[in-house]
Amino acid sequence: MRELDRLAVEAALDERALERLIEENEGLILDCARKVLNRYITKSDDEWSVALGALVQAVRSYDCGKGAFFSFTQTVIRRRLIDYLREQKRWGREVSVDPALFSADSEREEDLAVKIEVGKKISERPDMSLKLEIEAAEKDFSEYGFTFFDLASCSPKAEKTKSACAKAVACIIKNPILLNELKENKQLPIKAIEKCAGVPRKILDRHRKYIIAATMILSGEYPCLAEHMRYIRKELEK
Repeated sequence: MRELDRLAVEAALDERALERLIEENEGLILDCARKVLNRYITKSDDEWSVALGALVQAVRSYDCGKGAFFSFTQTVIRRRLIDYLREQKRWGREVSVDPALFSADSEREEDLAVKIEVGKKISERPDMSLKLEIEAAEKDFSEYGFTFFDLASCSPKAEKTKSACAKAVACIIKNPILLNELKENKQLPIKAIEKCAGVPRKILDRHRKYIIAATMILSGEYPCLAEHMRYIRKELEK
């Protein structure tokens, strides 16, 4: 067990261990918050309190059998900050996206596109939920070497390819070991997926970004984006 994982388990039962965990990982909390907010913050900011509360929540609910505490904490902090920003309705950049990017039902898939518009509100979602999720996803995907907007050019078009990608995503999400390997190593475990899902390596290589993105969205806190991945959700339900 990693030292941080062990300390997190102790902190759930011992207040002194919790204090030590917080003290030793202030940098982690601030760094995670800065990535979500895309700006510098200090312990004097309200967002620090939100992130700190998220860390405590992560400690209380952490299960060492389901992965590393570091990754779990990042997810909880990101979720809490997004909720906070949604309530405050203060996010610097406005983003709109064509939902067809993730939809298998679109009849014009050759026209799939993603657009960024500064200063333009998303009228169909006044609570900015979709915008906030896109911003958070952009942070997530950057750790894997691509952006949210790269997906417009690498999304599968043919039904057969979509089905293969859906199987690959379902294989990862249903297998905690593969999911943890993806999140820890920031690389698609191609050999394991090829064996588990029976998906050709050529498809896994060609649609690597899309498979990773879909996996992160469907296994994370992205309900709005997940709505547009119906055919993959159906595969998960099998």
